[in-house]
This record gives sequence, C-alpha cells and structure tokens, in this order.
Amino acid sequence: MVSVAMCTYNGAKYLPQQLESIANQTLPVNELIVCDDRSTDDTIEVIKTFAQNASFSVTVHVNEVNLGSTKNFEKCLNLCSGDVIFLCDQDDAWREDKVAKQLAYLNKHPEKDAVFSDAMMIDDDSKALGRTIWEEIEFNDIMQRKWMDGKAHEILFNGFVVTGATLAIRKSSLSRLMPFPTHVADLIHDAWMAMVLSLEDKIGFIAENLISYRRHESQQVGFGSKIEHVGLTDRFNRPREEKLLPIREKADRLNGMYKLLRDLSFVPREKLIKLYLAQNHFYRRASLPENRILRISPVLQHVVKGYYNFSSKDWWLPAIGDIVE
Repeated sequence: MVSVAMCTYNGAKYLPQQLESIANQTLPVNELIVCDDRSTDDTIEVIKTFAQNASFSVTVHVNEVNLGSTKNFEKCLNLCSGDVIFLCDQDDAWREDKVAKQLAYLNKHPEKDAVFSDAMMIDDDSKALGRTIWEEIEFNDIMQRKWMDGKAHEILFNGFVVTGATLAIRKSSLSRLMPFPTHVADLIHDAWMAMVLSLEDKIGFIAENLISYRRHESQQVGFGSKIEHVGLTDRFNRPREEKLLPIREKADRLNGMYKLLRDLSFVPREKLIKLYLAQNHFYRRASLPENRILRISPVLQHVVKGYYNFSSKDWWLPAIGDIVE
C-alpha cells in the first residue's frame, strides 16, 4: 500500500498542480493524507474539491494549533497506513513516474528503508530555472560515489542533501526515527530522517529529477538563495564577533546533533567520531584569541590534523581567515 503524506499551510495557489501530478501517476497511490497547519486561505476547499473526483482516498486533518513543518510532518506520517510513504510538499509537481521509480528502487533494494532523488527547480510560474537541487548543493559524482561507498553520514555532517519533497520511506522505519527533534537549529524532519538512516546505510538515491521543486519567497522551508560571500574589505573591517557568531552557531548545531545521535543505541559509535571532531573544531575556531600571533599555533595544529576540511573543501581559506581576520 502506498500513502502520500502532504503537509499544507496557505498553499491554495499551487495545490492544484501538485494534486494533479499525484493523480496522474503511472502507478497509482492508495491514499493521500493531508495535515493542514491552520491555513487561512482556500487550501482546504481546494483539497476537498479535488477529493470528490480522486481515484484514491483523501483524508484531511486540520491541526488544532499551528505545529510548524517538522511536527506537522511527524503527525502526518503517523496517520499514514501505507507500507511506503511519499513525503509531499504543497507547491511542487511530481513527474508522472515518480511513484513507480521509487517503489521499484525499494523493491530492488530491500536493505534500504528510504530513497530520494534530484529535482528540477522551477519558479512561481512553473518555469524551469535551468538548474537542479543537486547542482545547487554540489551533490556531484564524487559525492554520490562517496554516498554509495557507505559514507553518506559524513556528507550529511557537513550539510543537507536530502530534500523531503523527493523522499519515499518505509513506514516500518518510522519507529526508529520518531519523535522528531525540534531543539537543534536547521535539523528539520527530512534532515533528521536522512541523518539517522545514513548512519545505518539504509537510504539510497535515484539520480533523476523526479519532481519539479518550486522556489518562492513564501515557502516555510527549502533551498533559498546562496549566501553572499563576505568581501575582502569587509573581512578586515567587520567586528570580530560578526565573524565568530556563525562559527559558534555551527558548533552548537553539530554538538546538538552529536548528542541526539549518541543517544540512539542502534547507531554505531565509530561513525560519530568525525562529528565529534567537527564540533570540537568549530568550538576551537570560535574561541581563538584576539591576538593574531597567538592564533597561529592552534590554527596550524588543526591544519596539520586535517580538521579544517570540516570547514571547507578549500581548507586553506578558513585557516588563513582565522589567523588574519
């Protein structure tokens, strides 16, 4: 049985296209479960109108209070009855063979509990932006080979790769993943599921654009524009605290993630070593002394140990910056 878990919030504008793409799948789904986070537009009316002619069951749950995306997806996934659940955003569009492709993958790989894909990015008017999510996050051939070699967790320690809107997951795995944590910044539902499953080597990917992923200003979560690089002049003129704040925040995020994963009995401890070293590296960077001369020795120590690879593939840039800025 196949379920679709859709979370909505003021999504009436784009919902018809998404719902139509689910209805037009070459391999039909069995049910659509919608959890609405107290929309104030016509979202519920759009879904109810669609349900009247849908060939599968459509059930809508309106939350008593606003839960936010992570807890709303937790609720929605728990309400699904399917053996395989497809996570679904309200504003994308599925390729007609998405369900067939991902189910075929899971049938071929019974050792995997989830599979995700790439996605073509589109704008408000559903026009392709000419790039994919994987291109945006640089999940290239090298990273894909590393993932297939059993090192997916090391990739995810450094940043997000799995987009929930492309994810299909076995319901049997959810008991190991819930409740979803909410106290670690940026560790939303899809990031958490991907991280835990990667540590078990139970999540794979399909290198195809199985959805059109909409980027727009009103979306609750998703890929925003790339962060602007700090100019050379600004690096020397900005207050030191402005440089240290994001480093400290990164250390706190890694530390929070490490503590959560350390408490999961089924996670191999040896796979958490690099995460432990990474959070220590960022804390060390955030506590370097004001005096530039005194920074040289600790920075060089972390360079020699290879820890600056946690900061960037171009490790020498943050290392030099830590000394001179």
